[in-house]
Amino acid sequence: MSDAPSSTPWSDLDEHGTGLTVDAFITTLMSQVGNALRRQLTVPYAEQFGLTVSEWRLLSLVAHAGRIVFGELVAQSTSDKALVSRTLKLLEGRRLVRLETEGTGPRKKTWCHITPEGEALHRQAIPIARARQAAAIRVLPPEERDAMYRALMRLRAHCLQADARPTADDVPGLDI
Repeated sequence: MSDAPSSTPWSDLDEHGTGLTVDAFITTLMSQVGNALRRQLTVPYAEQFGLTVSEWRLLSLVAHAGRIVFGELVAQSTSDKALVSRTLKLLEGRRLVRLETEGTGPRKKTWCHITPEGEALHRQAIPIARARQAAAIRVLPPEERDAMYRALMRLRAHCLQADARPTADDVPGLDI
């Protein structure tokens, strides 16, 4: 038997969000939980290996790919270009990644490569990262884990779809 209440502020939510308070906004809750998880899970192992959370995120994405173009790294990290650029320069300075420019002019591509030093650091950190992430996920019973994973994937897909829709600013003459 669960000790959770039978209804939540979201149970009978109408399309206008009538009665929904800011503390029950999905963005508020996701932000609070995301920040708490980052502090409790990610910061300790990132700091253990001398990295910031941003450095760890990018290093792990580059390590997973081996080689990735800058624009794709920005998209996968969900960070802005300036932060990704600054962070990559720091990682490059520590010889954890190597940056390589391909082409000339405005269409040139910057590729990010993991270095042997970056691979070695990632190999040390990733088992700790996985274990800490698993411990947090396993706080939930299996059916809640599955439901949460599916819900997060659905919300992510919805947001990606919404991001892909043209707006009035994107298309001249389009009045949305």
